[in-house]
Amino acid sequence: MGRPRQFDEREAVVKATDLFWRRGYSATSVRDLGDELELTPSSLYRTFKDKHTLFLRALDHYRATESAQAEQWLSADGRPVRDVLRDWMLWLVTCPVGGEPGRGCLVVNTATELGTADDQVSRRTEAAFDVTRRALRSLLLEGRASGELPAGLDIDAAVELLFTTVLGLRVRERAGHDAARLATAIDAAIRVLGPTAADPS
Repeated sequence: MGRPRQFDEREAVVKATDLFWRRGYSATSVRDLGDELELTPSSLYRTFKDKHTLFLRALDHYRATESAQAEQWLSADGRPVRDVLRDWMLWLVTCPVGGEPGRGCLVVNTATELGTADDQVSRRTEAAFDVTRRALRSLLLEGRASGELPAGLDIDAAVELLFTTVLGLRVRERAGHDAARLATAIDAAIRVLGPTAADPS
């Protein structure tokens, strides 16, 4: 199994990302990566140095893609902010990748698997989490300014609540929990934001 003549390094990173996402870091061996990327171990080491370096590349690729999706989903674009939040959170737990449900989020999976033991990984997971927090904060600020959300809403606390809810949803989705039950949790979290302008009670 030699190095393909038309080797595409970016495509190799995409394939490695998919494999790490399915199996996790520890359960993915160099042999697994070689089979997936159609590279001999020596070719893999020449190109990516080692498994850890390739994993960092995979995390960077996933973060770039996921961050763009999160920012896109959390852009109000004239829609009610509660609808934007609900649609995004439902999408997180009901969108199987390639028809394969239960993957969760690679960043969340990595954070739960490796914790803070690896500084390079931890910096990447925290950077990805910060993107989500900032997008949530921007959306909530927009909702408060437009009057859709209560003027007295504590934005920082609401961001942390929603962010924590999202992490829990991703773990539960990976565990195969029923989507209808997750939708119930989503609706409850959004209700905590307070009454709508049309329903001040």
